[in-house]
Amino acid sequence: MSENNKERDLRIRSIAISEGENRTPNRAMLRAVGFKDEDFKKPMIGIASTWSEVTPCNMHIDQLAIRAKAGVSAGGGAPLIFNTITVSDGISMGTEGMNYSLVSREVIADSIETVVGAEMLDGVVAIGGCDKNMPGCMIAMGRMNLPAVFVYGGTIRAGHHGDKKLDIVSGFEGVGQYNAGKISKDDLYNIECNACPGAGSCGGMYTANTMAAAIEAMGMSLPGSSSNPATDPNKNDDCHLAGQTVVDLLRKDIRPRDIMTKEAFENAITVVMALGGSTNAFLHLIAIAHSIDLPLDYADFERIRLKTPHIADLRPSGKYVWEDLHKVGGVTAVMKVLLAEGLLHGDCLTVTGKTVAENLAEATPLTPGQVIIRSFDNPIRPTGPLVVLSGNLAPEGALAKMCGLKVSTITGPARPYDSEEEATEAVLKDEIKAGDVVIIRYEGPKGGPGMPEMLSITAILVGKGLGETVGLITDGRFSGGTHGFVVGHVAPEAQVGGPIALVQTGDQVTIDSINQKLTLHISDEEMAARRAAFVAPELKHKKGVLYKFAKLVSSAAKGAVTDWE
Repeated sequence: MSENNKERDLRIRSIAISEGENRTPNRAMLRAVGFKDEDFKKPMIGIASTWSEVTPCNMHIDQLAIRAKAGVSAGGGAPLIFNTITVSDGISMGTEGMNYSLVSREVIADSIETVVGAEMLDGVVAIGGCDKNMPGCMIAMGRMNLPAVFVYGGTIRAGHHGDKKLDIVSGFEGVGQYNAGKISKDDLYNIECNACPGAGSCGGMYTANTMAAAIEAMGMSLPGSSSNPATDPNKNDDCHLAGQTVVDLLRKDIRPRDIMTKEAFENAITVVMALGGSTNAFLHLIAIAHSIDLPLDYADFERIRLKTPHIADLRPSGKYVWEDLHKVGGVTAVMKVLLAEGLLHGDCLTVTGKTVAENLAEATPLTPGQVIIRSFDNPIRPTGPLVVLSGNLAPEGALAKMCGLKVSTITGPARPYDSEEEATEAVLKDEIKAGDVVIIRYEGPKGGPGMPEMLSITAILVGKGLGETVGLITDGRFSGGTHGFVVGHVAPEAQVGGPIALVQTGDQVTIDSINQKLTLHISDEEMAARRAAFVAPELKHKKGVLYKFAKLVSSAAKGAVTDWE
């Protein structure tokens, strides 16, 4: 073979270990885990597995990692599986354990970066399940900028009780229904036993499926892979092909920063808006963009929202689950529609080595006659449902998901609580009435700490029939499964003296999604006097991961990242 035709050495980092007599002990360690002479001539590829038995979202990922490992070998690489953590939001929701949820995103990113950096790996396949896994993996990929492919572990199948479809949100809302006397204890028990039938992430258009769709739209996962359910045989194929693909990316020298351009993020936001995704997409996409030093802020989301109709009838506000979307064509079919309408950048590069438009040219269109994705002349909303609000109660912004609601504005007396637990107790004791505006504060990135999700209280409000008559505002955040008249991500947060810390019982507060305003109806003079009297409480933790997170974390409006300046 001539020098010109000789394949470029793909050991872009691992060659520091693979060559030279002075690396004899290094290679000896790898021989112990199965490496042979020929493996040291191949690029070393990490398989970042988020397998764990603590959640159904990730309980099957060990087997998917093995399939990815086989794909790397078939592609000509030397694979090594390593693990990182996951936590279950569904299990920790409503407890102090929820403080660790967003923190886990940073731990995942840091741990993947640590292993790939320490072991001098040349590329990585990352497989994520529960929703913090995905942005955690993507943040690590962005920081390292080594050839990489992300694979979503897949959505859970729908649960059933009688002729009713169930998912995890059914359980949370069931608590409110039971508390309101609408269902029996046996009914609640049957929901508990049938809501989660096996492996996979929460089944509606919640945060896991939102981020899976966004990453595919961004070009960092294989076409169609975000829609395949966890237990579908195609999921094994996704992982095997991802292993082969990462080695091919090495050959082509295509790296995450070549793919994750501003236009690629705009594609991701467009798909999230069209599908009616989770407000957590703001937090995570901004954090991923930060990892590659790409400016992305609320104005970008708002600009794209205004030109993107909401066309997907998906839970929590709609009727269908992610598995149903898969059956009619999945995310690629939706992207095909959006591209045809001129809403996607078709020239963006993807992990296939092809552009978005080239990938979609090969994609199957939506099934004729399907009812999950609306036509553009009959959207659920003419613009995206994820709305940015501002005003004197949220100078840096706040977020609301305005889909499936009959009301768009509420003004009422404030009912402030300094923790989710206090507010939940008040709701369960029927102390919150229609027309009230519940304020839950000191639950932000620093104050929570960890900006816990509040699916439990919002689901209870919906279950009690108060979802559209009670407003809820918090500096924490919400699960993708949340619906109701709720506003989260209020910034600045209470812990740093944001206006949400200054609200007093009985103050009139307005949530106006039409004019996108969040207003505390007091004078500027009164606001200034309250601010002058404000004294920040001590951080809730003095050591450990929650303390470190609280000390380092940015505002929610900047992605709640821990490596900002």
